Amino acid sequence: MAAVADLEVKGRAPKTGYDRDLFAYREYDQDRNGCDIRNDILRRDLADLVTGVGTNGCVVETGTLDDPYSGTPIAFTRGSSTSGQVQIDHVVALSDAWQKGAQSWDVTTMREFGNDPLNLLAADGPLNAQKGDGDAATWLPPNKVFRCGYVARQVAVKREYDLWLTEAERDAMVRVLGDCPAQELPSRETAPLMPELAAPSPAAPAPAVEAPAPAADAAGAQDPRFDSCKDAKAAGYGPYVSGVDPEYGWYRDGDSDGTVCEG
Repeated sequence: MAAVADLEVKGRAPKTGYDRDLFAYREYDQDRNGCDIRNDILRRDLADLVTGVGTNGCVVETGTLDDPYSGTPIAFTRGSSTSGQVQIDHVVALSDAWQKGAQSWDVTTMREFGNDPLNLLAADGPLNAQKGDGDAATWLPPNKVFRCGYVARQVAVKREYDLWLTEAERDAMVRVLGDCPAQELPSRETAPLMPELAAPSPAAPAPAVEAPAPAADAAGAQDPRFDSCKDAKAAGYGPYVSGVDPEYGWYRDGDSDGTVCEG
């Protein structure tokens, strides 16, 4: 609770000017591992992972989440109609941060906050939607066993980014943490790449041959850029996978499944 006492307490600022896109969620590879942050967090928080072939171990296809918010396991399968069952929650909501100090940040700090693993948890999609931009005074996980860890993470994030609390929020945090005085604040956890396949045994070296001259359209060249996925697919291009295809960043991932221009 000492960490809570270190945080400034004052009223909530207006929401004027707030735009979620300012925080560049999933648009910034903070750890530079070539994967978007959603898949980083899925790999960190899920068990029994299977990653997509051809994605360099980035894109999680299936796994099991021991959901901290509900206390029940969720079987995750990537897909347009299933990915939303597991969402990535900003533990300190972006809108809440905006109204408690973030509106004065520069662009770099905003995008770091929006993609910081310290502030991100894989969680039950409907419960995350229920939470909205609530703080500890207005929403806590139904799973009471996790409430201490949840509030401790909010405290750690707010201390890291010098965000303030409202009086009601502080009182709620003190009340929750009063039941677990030994609760420690979390630190950032990394999400290592998951290998697609075990590395093959080294084969005997083949006789040296002269490499052919590269073709005019060398591998790695990007596809043409279109105004929309509809136009790209009509021309026979796509799909594009986050963390694998540079073309992914050109189009909107409406279902947040890590693939655009599919289907």
